[in-house]
Amino acid sequence: MEVQVAPLRAWDDFFPGSDRFARPDFKDISKWNNRVVSNLLYYQTNYLMVAATVVSIVGFLSPLNMLIGGTVVVLVFMGFVWVSHNKDVLRKLKKQYPTTFVVAIMLSSYFLISYLGDVMVFMFGITLPLLLMFVHASLRLRNIKNKLENKMEGIGLKKTPMGIILDALEQQEESINKLADYISKVKE
Repeated sequence: MEVQVAPLRAWDDFFPGSDRFARPDFKDISKWNNRVVSNLLYYQTNYLMVAATVVSIVGFLSPLNMLIGGTVVVLVFMGFVWVSHNKDVLRKLKKQYPTTFVVAIMLSSYFLISYLGDVMVFMFGITLPLLLMFVHASLRLRNIKNKLENKMEGIGLKKTPMGIILDALEQQEESINKLADYISKVKE
């Protein structure tokens, strides 16, 4: 299936006002995770624009360190995903505790970057955009259009860059995965 870039959502939808933001229920981790995954899929192009702006500013101020930092994070992420696909213990950890998995990637990247160079570039150029995305995705309430787009992504009608990353982290919703499996079996 061909990868499609999700449309840029209107900025008044992305930041509609305080009535569409709410603190997540920290007691129900599954519901919070679904909210984060749904918002990451729905607003992925907006998140990319925000991240590109922050990375561009930091990259302009310190281009070599930003290039080194970005390369380290990508290599560490790919290494963790590869190892977790080959080791069942890590695969279960990644699926049950996705935040722990991402924190492990970030800490490993941090230590490698501190060994290689400038830690502040890592903090502002790489960690800040991820933190902004996570906070917005955690606080932004979903709407009907958001839920519909995510169902289409989940059952395989659409494939987007964020969907590929979430698949690598095994963070697609369980019911959607079951439906996608069923549809693939019917196609065969």
